[in-house]
Amino acid sequence: MQGKKTKGRKRHLLVDTMGLVIEALVHTAGIQDRDGGRFLVSKAKTNGATFHKGFTDGGYAGKFIDWAKAVWNIDMEVVKRNELHQFVVLPKRWIVERTNAWILRYRRLAKDFERFAETVRNWIFLAMTRLMLKRLAKEYG
Repeated sequence: MQGKKTKGRKRHLLVDTMGLVIEALVHTAGIQDRDGGRFLVSKAKTNGATFHKGFTDGGYAGKFIDWAKAVWNIDMEVVKRNELHQFVVLPKRWIVERTNAWILRYRRLAKDFERFAETVRNWIFLAMTRLMLKRLAKEYG
């Protein structure tokens, strides 16, 4: 899980180990990552997502980790950078970073053009649907 900040908004993505989006949340930038993470995990779980382990970045550290364990029985692990100002591939964190890169290849998602946050969320799912269809076509076409 990671929050990607665009001008005036934050995007939270919950992805699986292949980098495919399970749930997305877009809201104003005034809401903290921990609060957005709570809503994202709750929405994913109530929609039927089944997972027991999660990896987050440092923005979600603190009470969110305890909340996820107490409410949904999810073991959340914070993956922090060891060295500042140096590029180091961190385990598990690159998966969501790769998904962000896939999403940002679509012009409508590269900048904040939309008026409503729900529209941005829908565009994220459309972009990921197109990506999955291209992979299926390549595999079985």
